[in-house]
Amino acid sequence: MKQGIRSKNIVAPEKVRPGIVLFEDGKILEVVSDAFQAAEILDVGERLVFPGFIDVHTHINEPGRTHWEGFETATRAAAAGGFTCVVDMPLNSIPSTTDVAALTEKRTSARGKALVDYAFWGGVVPGNSAELGPLADAGVRGFKCFLIHPGTEEFAMVMEPDLRCAMPKIAKLGLPLLAHAEVPEPVSEAAAKLQGSDWRRYATYLASRPETAETEAIRLLIALSEETGCRVHIVHLSAASAIPMLARARSAGLPITVETCSHYLFFDAESIPDGATQFKCAPPIRGYKNRDALWQALGDGVIDMIATDHSPCPPELKCVESGRFSEAWGGISSLSIAVPATWTALRSRGFAALELARWMSEQPALLAGLSGRKGRIAPGLDADFAVLDPQSIFQVTPERLHFRHAYSPYLGQHLSGESVMTIVRGETVFENGRFASSNRGREVSV
Repeated sequence: MKQGIRSKNIVAPEKVRPGIVLFEDGKILEVVSDAFQAAEILDVGERLVFPGFIDVHTHINEPGRTHWEGFETATRAAAAGGFTCVVDMPLNSIPSTTDVAALTEKRTSARGKALVDYAFWGGVVPGNSAELGPLADAGVRGFKCFLIHPGTEEFAMVMEPDLRCAMPKIAKLGLPLLAHAEVPEPVSEAAAKLQGSDWRRYATYLASRPETAETEAIRLLIALSEETGCRVHIVHLSAASAIPMLARARSAGLPITVETCSHYLFFDAESIPDGATQFKCAPPIRGYKNRDALWQALGDGVIDMIATDHSPCPPELKCVESGRFSEAWGGISSLSIAVPATWTALRSRGFAALELARWMSEQPALLAGLSGRKGRIAPGLDADFAVLDPQSIFQVTPERLHFRHAYSPYLGQHLSGESVMTIVRGETVFENGRFASSNRGREVSV
């Protein structure tokens, strides 16, 4: 039976317009005029109807570290935040998704637990290049690597020889290589200079992850992309000083895409209190001028998209009592409030709904090879919608977070653009604080 959602503000690919999005059997049929009449029309008034948001950088951690986060809790948080699909990173689960057996185990763990749709990234580690083809055949959407120690022992960092082995194979597969772009040498040099420093100070932690760690890694990845033809995606760009070389590489036609994260666009180093280890992530949150440059790069199209890098852990691993950044786990939990945080920040900079849809729906779908199914409000695509109240202002409290541990640097912040309804393939999975009674999310196959 045909259904529809009516709004004065439907965020279609080309413009925000009034109308009704008609859908049937989980697929969008068309966007019709507001005068259309049908049996089941949901009217959301002036609220914004976005294509469902897609997070291409989610650490779900199941199996192996489900006490950090799991499919059930992560996808509830995603639904509450307007995300209709998440793409799970190959770490910090045990085992890491670096071969087909591990992917099979992860799929088994996810089955029946997800409230929204999901897909998987595979991993590149030293010695697993023979596994890349089988992983691609098994359905991973691309491959993630670290050029620096990732913080867990199950997923080893790669060096230039490992990349030279893996990247030609990934190029032939036509999939992207997602890279945590920091190299260890500048970090080691900084650590030597910081001996005896006060590790409760955020300034100490910031100095320990210099921008040169990112820029040197990105320079290497650009060179290897040019040499091998491999698609490269820079995850969680933090250092604005890398933007000019990325712009040049893209102008030269290299297949390079870039993401940054909501926390780099919302927070700034100058506002982070000493001892506030909930803000620790890697690369770090840098200064407000750096943040301004990231926004400029988004507007210029050098940065393609915004992700969450939702990377949770139990609160005790954040070393709240000692407040020592050197000891705390580096990761920020944000799935349920990343969209409102981004909306709050972008409106003050002259951006609006079309940009948010491009950065958090359309471009993520393209990266993960899901654009034939998701990412836009267009005929034939999945009936995935995120309904936001653009004028609402709310305070982030623990009960709004919904992921396994209600701990986040966003706690206490006042945000606008509250997510009020999330629809996945025509089914309402979240509405005004309430969740669907059954988990109907499934792995996206294309």
